[in-house]
Amino acid sequence: MKTIELDDDLYFYIASQTRHIGESASDILRRLLEQPANQAAPVAEPVTTAQPHAVADAMGLEALLDSGELQKEEKSINRFMQVLSTLYRDDPVGFTQATEIKGRKRVYFSRDPDALRASGSTTKPKPVPETPFWVITNTNTSRKQNMVAQLMTSMGYGDEVIARVCGAI
Repeated sequence: MKTIELDDDLYFYIASQTRHIGESASDILRRLLEQPANQAAPVAEPVTTAQPHAVADAMGLEALLDSGELQKEEKSINRFMQVLSTLYRDDPVGFTQATEIKGRKRVYFSRDPDALRASGSTTKPKPVPETPFWVITNTNTSRKQNMVAQLMTSMGYGDEVIARVCGAI
C-alpha cells in the first residue's frame, strides 16, 4: 500500500463519501471511480502496532460510553471535551458542521478562538483536544448538553445515542 498526500478539501470529500464504519479510502475511491477490487494484488501479512490511544480512540463513542471513562470524570467540562474529541475522531467531516451551531448571541465552535471571544464577553474558549476546533466553555451543563445534542443530530446520530451521551455529560 502506498501513501499519498491530499489537499484537505479532497480528503474531506473522500471521507464524506464513507458508507460504513471501517470502509477504507481505497474502497471508497474504487466505488467512486467504479473500479472493481484488485483481486490479483498480493496480500501482505498485516503488521500489528501498539495503539497508545485511549479506549475512545480505538472504538469510538459507544466504547467511550461503555468504558465508564466519562463517569470517572468529576467535572462536566472534562466530560464535554472528551465527548467532543471522540465525535471528531469518529467523523472529522461531520464534525466540521459544528461550526454552524450557534446560539442567539454566541458562536459555540470555531477554528479561531478570537471568533469565539468576539461573540461574547465571557466565553472562555478552550481547544477541543486532538481537533483543530475551539469551543466556548463558560456555559452551564444544560447548555453544553444542548450543544452536543445539536452537533450529534447534524452528524446523523440517533435519538437514543444522543440521549445517552447528553446524560453522561
